[in-house]
Amino acid sequence: MKNEKLKQQIIAYLYLVLGSALFAVGDVMFVNPYHMAPGGVYGLANVFNALWGWKISLAGICMDIPLLILGTIILGPKFGIKTVISVILIPVFTYIVETWWGYAPVIHDGPFFDAATQSSLFFMEGEVQRFFMPDFFLNTVVSGLIYGVAIGVIFRSGATSGGSDIIAMIVHKYTKISLGTLVLIVDSIISLTTLVAFEDIRLPIYSVILIFIESKIIDLVVEGVKSYKTAFVVTDKVEEVRNFIIKDLDRSGTVFAGSGLYQGAERKMIYVTLNRSDLVKLKANLRFLDPNAFVNVIESSEIMGNGFKALPTE
Repeated sequence: MKNEKLKQQIIAYLYLVLGSALFAVGDVMFVNPYHMAPGGVYGLANVFNALWGWKISLAGICMDIPLLILGTIILGPKFGIKTVISVILIPVFTYIVETWWGYAPVIHDGPFFDAATQSSLFFMEGEVQRFFMPDFFLNTVVSGLIYGVAIGVIFRSGATSGGSDIIAMIVHKYTKISLGTLVLIVDSIISLTTLVAFEDIRLPIYSVILIFIESKIIDLVVEGVKSYKTAFVVTDKVEEVRNFIIKDLDRSGTVFAGSGLYQGAERKMIYVTLNRSDLVKLKANLRFLDPNAFVNVIESSEIMGNGFKALPTE
């Protein structure tokens, strides 16, 4: 048991290192050159870098650490050691990437220019302001993929990236507005700073698209690609449906007894969780097993237990 826990901890910290490094690559090489600010402390750091030349890593850690301390004072010790390590690792990797690579975009349409062109995007290369022709859509998609994988891997390690989430948590404590709504408000305000700073309506729009892609990728990384459905089947042919689920689908479930709301007649309901293909088979065969069955199918974001994902050890 101790060896298994040690192995899981090592894997978790490897995830944390990998996610932090990937985040730095995504921010410096893809997000920053396009002057996007997809929420978070590093979204603001990108704006400060473009306006005043501040290093992203320095601006990020100068905002993250005070927020972490303030969050600990107001919310209590909610932030584990992994989140603290994440707050340190991300600026370290960001500093390495911005020192080694600079702020040049990976994705662009054509060569770089030393003088102003029709392009509105620029980056600093030493003392020279360089311009480039952007490919907004492709860069946004790639940025969202990298950000999503990076933050998803950090979440899987048991850490968070801190930053603007702490602001949302503090406001939530005093206003009782839902945390999800507050995170969306904070990230949206940060994204809108690009419009104020650069007067380009495309930047906040692409930042929001990036956030959307990122959120979907995070779900895939954290929850996996498998999709399960939970079916509630109210039927008078309980044995027939039960046998089909056990023998043909090789699944189990639970039978509940209840009564109808209208006439008060006793009814039984089968609760079963299936993957997509097994659900299709169940629905196709229910028309023969019990044409009068009532079925309610809901999305199941995470299933743990026998036959599915293992329960967490901690």
